[in-house]
Amino acid sequence: MRGVPPHPGPDARIRLVSLLRPRTSWRPASGVPTVTVLLRHGETPMSVEKRYAGTSDVPLTGAGAGQAAAAAKRLACAGLDVIVTSPLLRAQQTAAAVAAVSGADVVIEEGFRETDFGAWEGLTFAEVHARWPDEMTAWLADPTVAPPGGESFGAVRARVSAALDRVLGLYNERRVLIVSHVTPIKALIVRALLAPPAALFRMHLDVAALCEIDWYSDGPAVLRSFNDTAHLI
Repeated sequence: MRGVPPHPGPDARIRLVSLLRPRTSWRPASGVPTVTVLLRHGETPMSVEKRYAGTSDVPLTGAGAGQAAAAAKRLACAGLDVIVTSPLLRAQQTAAAVAAVSGADVVIEEGFRETDFGAWEGLTFAEVHARWPDEMTAWLADPTVAPPGGESFGAVRARVSAALDRVLGLYNERRVLIVSHVTPIKALIVRALLAPPAALFRMHLDVAALCEIDWYSDGPAVLRSFNDTAHLI
């Protein structure tokens, strides 16, 4: 072909490959984001026994306190501007560990508390399935279904989203640590990814795990990390 060298150099090959890639409508986020670092609280007696722990105000175990300290050590130089925590004791204890080494102020946000599991609170999956088999099947199939006397995941997503909006309004373009629980953190990730509600059932979060989401004022959100437990190794 005229005008094309027989042996294109590396740069030419790179340009050629880029031209062959399919185009998409994705655009990079612009501006300065509000960064939310999401930290699940450390281990509790109920998490050890794999019991539904929503409204139960249980403390961290000794191991959980150690996990909180490990997370705090990792976040000590993360440039946190503020720590926003669930009101539940296990989250507040985890938040206090990070505040002690980072110097960031701690603010309580009710919207980041865990799901109210109603009649299932304190029970294991097996115990619930034995007593409420039909209700559990419906709950696992539909995020709008609530446990008896409890709160649906859809309701949790709504209040968590409202809490996030408050955080984004108060701390625009700042770096915020949110200390919370499994369901609220998953709800934030679902919102960031524009994922369907059922995506909640496809995620696993370890105790004291970290996630990070950038929120841009012009619309897009970017999930930068998920279930990061490198500090616990």
